[in-house]
Amino acid sequence: MQFNKVEICGVNTSKLKVLSEAEKMSLLKKCHGGDAKAREDLVNGNLRLVLSVIQRFTQRGENLDDLFQVGCIGLIKAIDNFDTSLNVRFSTYAVPMIIGEIRRYLRDNNSVRVSRSMRDTAYKAMQAKEKLMENGSHEPTVDEIAKQLDLPREDVVMALESIVEPVSLYEPVYSDGGDTIYVMDQIGDRNDDCNWLDEIALKEAIGNLSDREKRILSLRFFQGKTQMEVASEIGISQAQVSRLEKGALTRIKSQL
Repeated sequence: MQFNKVEICGVNTSKLKVLSEAEKMSLLKKCHGGDAKAREDLVNGNLRLVLSVIQRFTQRGENLDDLFQVGCIGLIKAIDNFDTSLNVRFSTYAVPMIIGEIRRYLRDNNSVRVSRSMRDTAYKAMQAKEKLMENGSHEPTVDEIAKQLDLPREDVVMALESIVEPVSLYEPVYSDGGDTIYVMDQIGDRNDDCNWLDEIALKEAIGNLSDREKRILSLRFFQGKTQMEVASEIGISQAQVSRLEKGALTRIKSQL
């Protein structure tokens, strides 16, 4: 599957019409009035929105065709539940619905098994949260959700934590001209015993680096600071820190 050309049910989505906001509102009103053709046009006119959402999940090793199908289910739910009387763009409402449907699918197919009772508690907690949000003007606290379910606060916290999707250390969080920053780049290492630069101690290789590169490596691996902290201290962007750090490490490794 390619993002710019996807065939789903024999339809090439790259050739689908992109609906204007006015067209979406008109079709939504017809759809809610029972017009099946308007509902079909809405789905076809928003498949590119589904494609844009599933790009966030490309690094997880999941079958993208499956994610696309699941995303379409979220889109249909958004179409059926959207309130046209509110001054809100349809995509603003639909994107979280599509993401939520995909995340539920990933949770249910997660290799880390969670007991059915705990998963049921988590789903009840999410339903209670949505109900409380409909009745109030703020996001409910864990205590409010626990009270609604008549359960101990600790049970609700554990249940919700059990279905949180794990994040890979190699998941990209920022990219600037091909210099990608991953989750692992955001994590500081404060365990000196695991400091590989300290163990290698290649003074000659490190001595060939520039003063700025030496300082970056010292802050990152000897003082355990994150790239964001190093960038703030040196006065450059985090992308520049990442680029200099990787370049310095590459040169050191080439001299081993």
